[in-house]
Amino acid sequence: MRLVRHLTGEEIQALLNAREPTSRGGIRDRAMLHLCFAAALRVSELVGLRIDDLKLQPSASVLVHGKGRRERCLPLWKETASALRAWLSVRGTVLVPELFLNARGMPMTRSGFEYILRKHTRIAANHCPSLLMKRVSPHVLRHTCALTVLQATNDLRKVSLWLGHANMQTTEIYTRADTSAKLETLESVVAPKLRSGRFKATDKLIATLRNVSFMRSENSPK
Repeated sequence: MRLVRHLTGEEIQALLNAREPTSRGGIRDRAMLHLCFAAALRVSELVGLRIDDLKLQPSASVLVHGKGRRERCLPLWKETASALRAWLSVRGTVLVPELFLNARGMPMTRSGFEYILRKHTRIAANHCPSLLMKRVSPHVLRHTCALTVLQATNDLRKVSLWLGHANMQTTEIYTRADTSAKLETLESVVAPKLRSGRFKATDKLIATLRNVSFMRSENSPK
């Protein structure tokens, strides 16, 4: 099984900062990207969120409707809540229950968010060129959040709860991608010793190597 694809801390920060929140679209995009990453949302969960699923008082949280009608309630960072408040202030009184809307005032679609993510990834690559080597999808943001939670808590059960997995075996894929646990193993094991020695580049050895190189160049086809 291949390792899960994910972004580094520098890459996810560049992506979240890709567009300045100076327009309605920019404010919406920042809120969507921040929430998708912070709550480790599947793209279907993100575009399916309704305004009633978001609670900003007394503490910010979101109710996520996952696979198999499973629900999970997640607290939000202050930064994510701030981005969502900014979006709600410019969203307007549109007669649709979905939280995120497209430019026509209709509910955001899966393909619409994927297009926005690709666009901002290209912009972020100007400041973080390593993004050019990666295929960034909504699920990559989910994987990135999962690894962030695992590295912060070192608790696979908490990662499973955050992602809404029905089976812990599904969550175990992140232990293969996380190097922190492997580093702890490496530091606890004593490496076998190597006998020290010296390599002396004598004049005779250097002359022999030069002769071999010369013979190869003479015998090579012109």
